[in-house]
Amino acid sequence: MGDLSKNLSRVEFTCQCGCGYDTVDHVLVDVLQKTVDHFQDKYPRKVIRIKITSGNRCHKHNNNTAGASVHSQHLFARAADFIIYDAGPGVAIPADEVAEYLHEHYPATLGIGRYNGRTHVDSRTGKARWDSRNQA
Repeated sequence: MGDLSKNLSRVEFTCQCGCGYDTVDHVLVDVLQKTVDHFQDKYPRKVIRIKITSGNRCHKHNNNTAGASVHSQHLFARAADFIIYDAGPGVAIPADEVAEYLHEHYPATLGIGRYNGRTHVDSRTGKARWDSRNQA
């Protein structure tokens, strides 16, 4: 289905401003694909898919994104905000469940952020964790 992995395509990571920035880090793609595979294995009777809600950001788009850091990993093609969902009824797997999987399997690496209804992961060098749920 995808041109980067079984479930992921480059177009999903393209900057949303229309500038065409569509590079993506292979480590990030690997982590995201393993996440999809994990939930497909966990819920074998469901059709598990991933939706990238924010991939790459050029500087202009990042500057116009509320709450985005000037050092955002999205600027370097190393980050994605995403939802894992059951494609049958279109119901999302709880973002907390997704974040817990990432914490368990990557305890000493990655940036993992919790947001309302979505998860952030990035392939930065080192480890970062944050929880931005229920913030205005």
